[in-house]
Amino acid sequence: MSGSTFGHKFRITTWGESHGAAIGAVIDGCPAGLPLEASDIQAFLDRRKPGQSKFTTKRQEGDQVEILSGTFEGRTTGTPISLLVRNQDQRSRDYGNIASVYRPGHADYTYTQKYGFRDYRGGGRSSGRETIGRVAGGAVASHILRELGIELTTYAKAIGPVTVPEEEYRFEEIFQNKLYMPSNQRAEEAAACLESMMKNLDSCGGVIECRVTGLPAGIGEPVFDKLDASLGRAILSIGAVKAIEIGDGIDAARLSGSQNNDAFFMEDGAVRKKTNHAGGVLGGMSDGDTLVLRASVKPTPSIAQPQQTVTESGDDTELVIRGRHDPIIVPRAVVVVESMTALTLADLLLQNMGSRMEHLKKIYQ
Repeated sequence: MSGSTFGHKFRITTWGESHGAAIGAVIDGCPAGLPLEASDIQAFLDRRKPGQSKFTTKRQEGDQVEILSGTFEGRTTGTPISLLVRNQDQRSRDYGNIASVYRPGHADYTYTQKYGFRDYRGGGRSSGRETIGRVAGGAVASHILRELGIELTTYAKAIGPVTVPEEEYRFEEIFQNKLYMPSNQRAEEAAACLESMMKNLDSCGGVIECRVTGLPAGIGEPVFDKLDASLGRAILSIGAVKAIEIGDGIDAARLSGSQNNDAFFMEDGAVRKKTNHAGGVLGGMSDGDTLVLRASVKPTPSIAQPQQTVTESGDDTELVIRGRHDPIIVPRAVVVVESMTALTLADLLLQNMGSRMEHLKKIYQ
């Protein structure tokens, strides 16, 4: 299987299956001298681990990370960083009834057509558990960004029909509710909606928003490796994400040029923008304003309602999915979106070091 490596200068390779012995990642290209402890990574993994509330799978995994290489005395050495998280609560028997049946909304059919074989226990590499490696790598990338004064704030903007309007944002409340919404009041409304969905043996999706502050202007390349194109590739590689928006996103298609353009002005000797319809990206490069992206996440496909499907032998059948599944993916996916954003930015920042001779002179003269 190819396609398990992401990045150019800051590269991450993830490995492992949902019901295998372990899951992990190898990071290559992390600068030496970065202060890094397992606790820095664990804080990110704790945000995505199962069993956080009644709205997440009851699979009991501690998701404790082990740093196998790449650090010495609390700092990175510049060599590959190997990270491992052991699986402890697999129940492969829960998936026996889908061994030869294609689950609607899952990768079962396409996986079988590509490889002629699939690991039906939780989806194997197609499982959401694969994101552990992404989050572990994203934690390291985020640590680099913080050292540079770049901060990421990520949250659930919408869950099902419940949306938090921007004027109601209270970022201090994101970690005060189990749904990671920037409004405790809206989180209560969303929880009631989710409980109704669960009673009906159904699921729902939502929208995750990420805001990045402190990102300098000029990050990203003007042609194929545009900042927004790179973010699109990163965010859309998350299994449940079906769309991504930057700034006004699809709403920009309904605006006129005079409405959509962000006027410039000078303030304290620096170029500023009066608005941020562009979401912090112009011509494929960061413009120094807040980077704003949104990821649309589909409903959890594993639901306990009877669903029409077919078997691998080509027979029509009906399927009821058993086992432990999230009624909504969004809360646990918040940190995944943040991690993929951090990985993209760390990689582009390192690439950008060679964009000017003056940058190279600062390093080598």
